[in-house]
Amino acid sequence: MQDLKLFPQIKINGSIKPPGSKSITNRLLLLSSLCPQKIVITNHLVSDDSGFMIQALKDLGLSINNQTESIVIEGGIHKYSTEVSLFLGNAGTAFRPLCAVLSLLGGDYILDGIKRMHERPIKDLIDALNQIGAQITYLKNDGYPPLKIGSFNDTAIQEVVVKGNTSSQFLSSLLMALPILKRDVQVNIDGELISKPYIDITLNLLDIFNIKFINHNYESFEYRYSEKNYYFAKNPVISVEPDASSASYFFAAAAISGKIEIMDLTKNSIQGDIYFLECIEKMGAKVKYLNNSITVSQADQLSGGYFNCISIPDAAMTLAILGLFCSSPLTLDNIASWKVKETDRIRAMKNELEKFGAKVDATDNSITINPPKKLNNNIRVKTYDDHRIAMCFALTCLGGVITIIEDPQCVNKTYPNFFRDFTGLLS
Repeated sequence: MQDLKLFPQIKINGSIKPPGSKSITNRLLLLSSLCPQKIVITNHLVSDDSGFMIQALKDLGLSINNQTESIVIEGGIHKYSTEVSLFLGNAGTAFRPLCAVLSLLGGDYILDGIKRMHERPIKDLIDALNQIGAQITYLKNDGYPPLKIGSFNDTAIQEVVVKGNTSSQFLSSLLMALPILKRDVQVNIDGELISKPYIDITLNLLDIFNIKFINHNYESFEYRYSEKNYYFAKNPVISVEPDASSASYFFAAAAISGKIEIMDLTKNSIQGDIYFLECIEKMGAKVKYLNNSITVSQADQLSGGYFNCISIPDAAMTLAILGLFCSSPLTLDNIASWKVKETDRIRAMKNELEKFGAKVDATDNSITINPPKKLNNNIRVKTYDDHRIAMCFALTCLGGVITIIEDPQCVNKTYPNFFRDFTGLLS
């Protein structure tokens, strides 16, 4: 595919509203499909990942009218087909929760994706679903997609155990699907739960649909069934927040050089990646929270330091790029989940950061970036078919160098217009 050459830039300046959150959009699509009402979703993300979820729901028999301005879903569990094969690309936010929902509904389903999806572990979720009575078979390698889902035979157990240290999507998938059982049930977490803010997103969105879990300090989650507590939206028109992960690239660019205002994103966002702003403020950036926006202005000098990134694994990649511009080393810890994302992000980030002259030390759970005195010029960035690597390394052009992004189209996964929006604010 055609490369993208980014020329040296001085600063970024202006205001922008990034597309809707991927995490919120795909959760809302699924929950709306389980709800008997007509649901209208606005400000949603239009991307490959949301497209895979929408197409899957259509293939399952749901009525979905998706337009640029809104998505209208007329769903209800009773409308789900019982014999469907679904292709979900590399969309984890579609594959994992659909697996949970379909396994509890029972039927004859095949769930598949691209080659990388076949390398992304799902055993922890399958083990939890099997406890309840799901019948799921691995079609190639044990613990990985593709999957075959069969009939459901409820074991009537009251407590389900799921591991919490691989991906928070496994727990989110269970929380969205378990009310299908129409009975009380509790999910217990085995080990430390990572990415807790993504669980908060799930709980917030479930509450919109009158589904409430009692959160026992992220160690267990208790659901008490009632007819009033079952996939019924308080308001049938739901707006999606701008994606805080996507906003992080613009915030970081401003921290390097310039000033950016992100519209319709506030300090009260339900997205955990809003914590990214606290991190860059500690590094020296100037952050101001307004009534309906957030502004970031450049630091007098960016400093490194230590950051625990267990809550912001996606935005932590943007912090890693800032490490190239710091006056001291930057260490990002608790990033083990990077290894099971769209690519092995620890390995990939180390490889690409070193091309720019940084000395990088990495473990299976951390990365330390020792900044170069000057960025190397005319670097080709391999993107590994990973949208976040492509977007992260675009920021290097603010270091006065030419950067060549290979396969820039990979950003279609979550932000198809990223490079148009980003370059439009540069000067």
